[in-house]
Amino acid sequence: MSIVLEHVAYTYMPGTPFEQQALKDVSATIEQGSLTAIAGHTGSGKSTLLQQFNGLLQPTAGRVLVDGVDINPKAKKERAAAHAVRLKVGMVFQYAEQQLFEETVAKDIAFGPKNLGLSDEETAARVKEAMRLVHLDYETYAKRSPFALSGGQMRRVAIAGVLALQPEYLVLDEPVAGLDPRGREELIATIRHLHEKEHVTIVLVSHNMDDIARLADHVLIMSHGQLVCDAAPREAFKQSDMLKEAGLKVPHTMALMQQLRAKGLAVRTDCLTIAEAKKRNLEGYEEQRRQEQCSVISPSGSTSRAVPSCTGSTRARRSCCSSSTSS
Repeated sequence: MSIVLEHVAYTYMPGTPFEQQALKDVSATIEQGSLTAIAGHTGSGKSTLLQQFNGLLQPTAGRVLVDGVDINPKAKKERAAAHAVRLKVGMVFQYAEQQLFEETVAKDIAFGPKNLGLSDEETAARVKEAMRLVHLDYETYAKRSPFALSGGQMRRVAIAGVLALQPEYLVLDEPVAGLDPRGREELIATIRHLHEKEHVTIVLVSHNMDDIARLADHVLIMSHGQLVCDAAPREAFKQSDMLKEAGLKVPHTMALMQQLRAKGLAVRTDCLTIAEAKKRNLEGYEEQRRQEQCSVISPSGSTSRAVPSCTGSTRARRSCCSSSTSS
């Protein structure tokens, strides 16, 4: 089960003096269960690509398949199936809080399910579940006006409105753009929870490499309408020339580690987050200390011998060093 792009191209206003090709021969796969980030500089085509996933924009050339079904079929008899499969892809636009309009949070989230013709009981159940998924307590927020909430909470209400439709793929366009630090962290925690605990397949557009490093397990990098990288984040961020050409930078943690290495410190330069850098570099430091302790110094100050077998488990290394010292 996946979203597959096959040689997708898209041109705005074709055949006019304002014609502009936004996508050029893009092929990629969004695997079910993944959290895929689409990155790129402004104007790179990432948001245009995003709108191909559920047929909001139809490709000028190529195909988009959701779970094996072409969502833009030419044959009329295939259009019913295509419409049904499009509903598997839920889209949350940038500044999604601007889409809120109902007088209460519960009514806003219920709008989609009601338009699907669901019963009041089923709609109410979906509203409660969607609010749970985005960490909004039903009793606290259901009857409140969405416009009385913080920016981050309003955006979570908008995401809940899409989740209430029970999509199999959740597509987020710049989900944390414009939020204050607290709102950013709350929404990032929500996205991580949806992916890791609720097993929602997520596609998000972002130009923030730090957010991508923290969240994504797969990254597509766009530049001038072309897909220039399709890889795991760690592999993508190693390609400094490609990132520079695409107008992007490595995450701040990786940049810091590279600067420390340039100053002569023996640190890992492939760490994506502060937590990872702390853990892996401390492990490296402790390993270095153990190796140094496995070199026995004689009273005269010369090295008498190095223990040859300090490559096993931590317990074995400690035992090895201990026995060497006692001898």
